Amino acid sequence: MQNKPVSPAIEAQNAALLATLPFDDTQDFEDADRGFIAALEPAVLTRDDGRVIWDNDGYSFLQGDAPTSVNPSLWRQSKLGAKQGLYEVVEGIYQVRGLDLSNITFVEGDTGVIVIDPLISTETAAAALSLYREHRGDRSVVAVIYTHSHVDHFGGVFGVTNEADAASGKVQIIAPEGFTSHAVEENVYAGTAMARRAGYMYGAALARGPHGQVGAGLGQTTSSGEVGLIVPNVEIAKTGETLTVDGVEIEFQMAPGTEAPAEMHFYFPRFRALCMAENATHTLHNLLTLRGALVRDPHVWSQYLTEAIDTFGERTDVAFASHHWPTWTSERVVEFLAIQRDLYAYLHDQTLRLINQGYQGAEIAESLELPPALENAWSTHGYYGSVSHNLKAIYQRYMGWFDANPGRLWPHPPAEQAKRYVDAIGGLDRVVELAQTAFDDGDFRWAATLLDNAIFTDENHAAARELYADTLEQLGYGAENGTWRNFFLSGATELRDGNFGTPTVTAAPAIVAQLTPEQLFDSLAISVNGPKAWDLTIDIDVTLTDLEVNYRLTLHNGVLIYRQRDILDEPDVTLTLTKARLIAVAGGDLTSPGLELSGDTGALGALLGVLDQGDTAFNIVTP
Repeated sequence: MQNKPVSPAIEAQNAALLATLPFDDTQDFEDADRGFIAALEPAVLTRDDGRVIWDNDGYSFLQGDAPTSVNPSLWRQSKLGAKQGLYEVVEGIYQVRGLDLSNITFVEGDTGVIVIDPLISTETAAAALSLYREHRGDRSVVAVIYTHSHVDHFGGVFGVTNEADAASGKVQIIAPEGFTSHAVEENVYAGTAMARRAGYMYGAALARGPHGQVGAGLGQTTSSGEVGLIVPNVEIAKTGETLTVDGVEIEFQMAPGTEAPAEMHFYFPRFRALCMAENATHTLHNLLTLRGALVRDPHVWSQYLTEAIDTFGERTDVAFASHHWPTWTSERVVEFLAIQRDLYAYLHDQTLRLINQGYQGAEIAESLELPPALENAWSTHGYYGSVSHNLKAIYQRYMGWFDANPGRLWPHPPAEQAKRYVDAIGGLDRVVELAQTAFDDGDFRWAATLLDNAIFTDENHAAARELYADTLEQLGYGAENGTWRNFFLSGATELRDGNFGTPTVTAAPAIVAQLTPEQLFDSLAISVNGPKAWDLTIDIDVTLTDLEVNYRLTLHNGVLIYRQRDILDEPDVTLTLTKARLIAVAGGDLTSPGLELSGDTGALGALLGVLDQGDTAFNIVTP
């Protein structure tokens, strides 16, 4: 992809930020460097086949002042996020940062080490553990704590322990109540769509550099190695619950429904250290991530931060999280948590105030400003979440997609609407002409709107395609938000070079293996091509020998329903097998051993024949 120069409008916008933001405040750099022990050199990890799954050295360009092609605030954040190596948080607690999107933390016990959040990939977690052991000794892993149910906090577990040690109880796998269900559902139900969109969000196809991907705000990007999952053997269910692991007491605070549906904070009295999971990081987080998810609750989020302050604040000398760098001293910890608390509470409360005055989401997002005390704190800036898309998410949470204007209740879908707009304006060439004027005037948002309609009318219109790519590129150059930049530049890349598909799929075999029978049947149900199945009526019994349970599946009216029940009458076909073998059958494997069929085997084939596979390369920026 040939990058275009920075426009005068974006250059001026980025230059103006240098005079308005507190760049003389270097406390974050001091904190990010504090406790540094050693870096991994080189910080490049590959799989056995030579494929690179992590390359932090690719961010070595993040030096000095921001180039004109990067928002200087995002450049600052990316310089901080690219710092890599083993760090001492306090004596006895160590973090490896810069080997994945997230941090991995090592807490030393009497004989071994407790691992907190083992990154995304086996390879990155193993490299981090090796770096820790190189400088702190060959301590055995006695426990793994998952702070919450997102893949960057559990996927690398095979790099630090194994299923046999967890099954025997040699290694405790500790997680908040409901962890496994939420971890599996998020990565399977809408996993194909989320993974495709995540490619845009993290800039998976972008070159690293001043005109490309510079980071994602929360971390630099995601690793692409082996993803694993070991089911917890210890679940934490109540705030105030304590657990002693290898002589280390841990006090837990539940925080469900915040950044993840299953999440918890915890405190180490021995170290006067507080782990805040992902609920207090050095950015405004997402209330609705751009890759897609359920809308999160900022009201509850803020309440749990208040509870953390009241419960642990005076007892805490350092707070650390699974992203970014720690905060030291009780006074600064309380101040940091309070700012984060006020941030989410302000967005929530003010959005509802304006909703009740009749404003809709886009209007609120355009007009609402943060109080100066919040705006001037670096940790509130929208590097990962943003005020704009978070306010729209709050509107969506309470009011849904419809803004009550009847003219917007039943619009044409995008392509049909685009054709009508283009015709009304005077044709494609006229739309491109108007978009060029907007581009030249620095109104890239309006240019993007016009060209979006042009491309959805004729995606092969060369002038529209070229100008649209140039427009998205300028929007990327000006974005403070790392994921916005990645979205804009990914759109430009696909317009110029074609669809890059899904570089990484998160529904790894180890995650799929943890589907409950009900979750597996749900995943089949959402794969049924309704119109193809309208005229089918099929009853299938599934007897799972390892779980000693029977389910009746019925396909009728294009809907697959299931219920757990005894065998009462003759179905069309009966499958007798284990859950693992059922997962293989759902993937189309009818020939391997372990499957017993009785009845009309054609009925099973008919069901499998109406299941659609997700499209890992669906179009985003084109129709």
